Amino acid sequence: MIAADTSSWIAFLAGNSGEDVKLLDRALEDRHVVMVPVVLTELLSDANLPSGVVEIISEVPLIEIAPGYWQRAGALRARVLAKRRKARLGDALIAQTCIDQGVPLITRDRDFRAFAEAAHLDLVFGTGIRRP
Repeated sequence: MIAADTSSWIAFLAGNSGEDVKLLDRALEDRHVVMVPVVLTELLSDANLPSGVVEIISEVPLIEIAPGYWQRAGALRARVLAKRRKARLGDALIAQTCIDQGVPLITRDRDFRAFAEAAHLDLVFGTGIRRP
């Protein structure tokens, strides 16, 4: 299974190219994609999202939130902030969801590197480079 960050979903839905888009497309075809609840919320926040797209992304299985998630996400964000790195709340929530479930994250957003360094977040960047 694999998850995708909002940046890669937006690129995919816009028909952009990139390794992340190819990986997401392949994973969708193979039904190996799970949706991070925060990513779904971010995507659905676009009032101009076509109804067909809403239906498609809403059908992707959601990752379950594990007990203690909010505390772990807060602690993760605190570790990243303590290193004086960028740690947006949404990114921390996305990272913790993937960490809890052991699911790699496809992304174009290099800000996730700070979460990978602070915890065991497996990243797949749009370039195809995997970062532990």
